[in-house]
Order: sequence, then structure tokens, then C-alpha cells
Amino acid sequence: QVQLVESGGGLVQSGGSLRLSCAASRIFFSIYIMGWYRQAPGKQRELVAAITGTGTTNYTESVKGRFTISRDNAKSTVYLQMNSLNSEDTAVYYCNAATIIAGVDYDYWGQGTQVTVSS
Repeated sequence: QVQLVESGGGLVQSGGSLRLSCAASRIFFSIYIMGWYRQAPGKQRELVAAITGTGTTNYTESVKGRFTISRDNAKSTVYLQMNSLNSEDTAVYYCNAATIIAGVDYDYWGQGTQVTVSS
């Protein structure tokens, strides 16, 4: 069974940094687009950042210049370095793995990790 296990969340002061990790198992990691999503209370889940197997990245506008997504295909792990955090970054952060194989969508989610930024 595919597993995505996030770690690295926690409580941080405004202006601080956190690094999230997501370790994947039982998938051919390098062919998956890996993404970090977040969901704040009362809001819809939104894409924060994504990275292809070859390293092409995409960020939502509000985190550009502050967050960096990266991946280590050898370790089947994706990271999200978050700097200059503010209260609007408070949310549960979810790791996602997605790909299409022979016309079939494969989409997996982690259990989420809480990030709380105190002002």
C-alpha cells in the first residue's frame, strides 16, 4: 500500500522557518509530480507548491520567494522549506503524489502535518 508520511510541522513565530518532509513508499517516486497543499480552517485546500520528477517547480503566488520545494528521488522524499512565515501560512499541510499511467490517474495523499505561525 502506498504511503506518504509528512513530518516537520509545528509551532513557529512569525518570521521563522520550518522544513517539511514527505517520505513516500511503494511508488515509483521519480515519475510522480509531488505537491504540497494546505488547508486552513474554514478554507478550501489549496496547492502551495509542486515539483515534477525532473525538478520543474510551481508555486502559488503568496509563497513565491519564501518557500522552496525540492525532492530527492533516491530517497523518495519531497521537502518544503518555508521561510518568513506569517500567520496566513497557518494550516494543515498535505503531501500529494500524482501521475497518469496508461490513461489511469494515480493520486495519493499523506495524513497532513499542522503548521501554526504565532504573531
